[in-house]
Amino acid sequence: MRCNLIPPLSHPSACHSLGGKDRRSGLILNIPLSSDQTSMEELSATLDYLLSIPSEKCKARGFTVIVDGRKSQWNTVKTVVLMLQNVIPPEVSLVCVVKPDEFWDKKVTHFCFWKEKDRLGFEVILVSANKLTRYIEPCQLTDDFGGSLDYDHSDWLNKRLVFEKFTKESTSLLDELSIINDADKSSSVDKDKSADCALLPSFDPETVLQTGPAWCPMEEELLAQPQVMKLLDSLREQYTRYQELCRQRNKRTQLDEIHAKVMQVVTWLQGPGSELLKTQQTIGDSMRSAQALQQKHEEIESQHSEWFAVYVELNQQIAALLSTGEEEEVAELKVLQQQLSDVCYRQAAQLESRQNVLQAAQGFHSTTQELSQQLDGLLGMLCADVAPADGAAIQQNLKLLEEKLQTVEAGLTSLRQKGALLLEQMCSQPSWPLEETESPTTEQQDSVQHIQSVMEDMQLRKQRCEDMVDVRRLKMLQMVQLFKCEEDALQAVEWLSELLDALLKTHVRLGDDSQETRTMLDKHRKFVDVAQSTYDYGRQLLQATVVLCQSLRCTTRSSGDTLPRLNRVWKQFSVSAEERQQRLELALNFHTAAERVLQQERVEAESLDEVDSLGKTLLDRLTMPVIFPDGYVHIHLTYLNYDFICLMLS
Repeated sequence: MRCNLIPPLSHPSACHSLGGKDRRSGLILNIPLSSDQTSMEELSATLDYLLSIPSEKCKARGFTVIVDGRKSQWNTVKTVVLMLQNVIPPEVSLVCVVKPDEFWDKKVTHFCFWKEKDRLGFEVILVSANKLTRYIEPCQLTDDFGGSLDYDHSDWLNKRLVFEKFTKESTSLLDELSIINDADKSSSVDKDKSADCALLPSFDPETVLQTGPAWCPMEEELLAQPQVMKLLDSLREQYTRYQELCRQRNKRTQLDEIHAKVMQVVTWLQGPGSELLKTQQTIGDSMRSAQALQQKHEEIESQHSEWFAVYVELNQQIAALLSTGEEEEVAELKVLQQQLSDVCYRQAAQLESRQNVLQAAQGFHSTTQELSQQLDGLLGMLCADVAPADGAAIQQNLKLLEEKLQTVEAGLTSLRQKGALLLEQMCSQPSWPLEETESPTTEQQDSVQHIQSVMEDMQLRKQRCEDMVDVRRLKMLQMVQLFKCEEDALQAVEWLSELLDALLKTHVRLGDDSQETRTMLDKHRKFVDVAQSTYDYGRQLLQATVVLCQSLRCTTRSSGDTLPRLNRVWKQFSVSAEERQQRLELALNFHTAAERVLQQERVEAESLDEVDSLGKTLLDRLTMPVIFPDGYVHIHLTYLNYDFICLMLS
């Protein structure tokens, strides 16, 4: 077992305060025992430590000790009780020994604690756990003894460890600070930096000072609070003296260090730093060269950043010293601060101006590269043969061509804007100090000429592409017209074929009387006029395709067989329409003659003969097939008309 002032929580003999109070408002001390061997030395040391915690006021109210022997042997309990007379103070008047429920009965008869009260100095009561509330209120007992008191021994132990650590560190720190502060009184003003290392105490004063207020003692530990406050007051006093000592020492050394650092920064910025920037004047002739210049500039910026960081640090140090320095020190510091700021701001302006030029150059070269690629793509599209399959493909091609041209125009506009911005950035670069105004350097003149040359070259390339686009646009529009004419011509053939099909299949009746036949004859003439217009429209379209093919120099087209098809269908329609008209005319003559006979009161033989002759002629016509010019025979016989005419003749 380890010998600690506060035994580990896991040890069975670790005694502790329950945090509760007995009926006299006295503190309750719990000694839990177990079946393991208990070290009386550690138990005695722990009791001494716990009994030293309460204040005298708390001790005056007395103690009640609970010896929990439910898990221990009788001999151990007896030894602990006898040992208590040498440890606990006279204020302890009651010791409650918690016994197990089924043991010790015979052994207790050999040793009665109540008979030993005078010798022990306190009363010992042997009691079961459930009977402990007779002597102590349940609200002052933990749940181990059937009570309701909320007590966390781990939390109590952690607080005590914090207090012990604070006491040890604060006492040691107080001694160190006293030695340091007293030693400074007899020391000289000038000390080398090696002596400053002895001014560092072993503990961080801020941490120790924060630990004290953070520790919150429990009520029975209020004895420690005055001790903590006294330590904190002494520590704050010594720490304030120590801080003042360090401030004076730092102030004495900072002035010389600042002056040396300021001159170091100024010398580098006006010397090597300026020379690095003066050697970087070009903008490159491509995106790759501009990126290389940007990388070089970033390296220069990185070198400057180190010195600018020193400037910021020095400026902060000077500002801090200005608020607390003497009059002579303030004047010197202001001169150094002004000199440092002027040099740093001038150099930062040069860096920023160069960075702006490089960014504008990269934008210019990037736009130039993109525009060149766009022009190459447009030129490649213009040089490729156009062989689309239909008008929709041509429209898509034309749309793509227009989009590419618009992209090129937008790219050229962007190039002009970025070129103007680059020229403006180059002309607005700040001049170097202590130098007369000079004319632009050779590098700057070459850069300006390069920018202007690139923009002129891109303008010429764009103009050439525009001219080629105009030619290609005209050709593609003609091709759209060609495809449209071919499609419409085929549609005319289809329409004419549909009219022919309707003529042969549906236009078969001849009418039941002269009036109906005359109406059908008028409709037939209009029907023929529609077909004639369709045929003429198809012929005009095919003539237009011939002209467009000659203009486009395309000799072979799929529309070459459209004209024969159109003519063949038209001839078939013409023959059928002519036959249809003749039959309608014969039918009209027949119905007219028949109606005259029917209206006569006395039928003349000549009239009957005329009707009979016209009827037979019509019947013969209906039985004749329609022979097309290509030799195709179409039987155009209407049984309804034939039967009707036969009925009329009978």
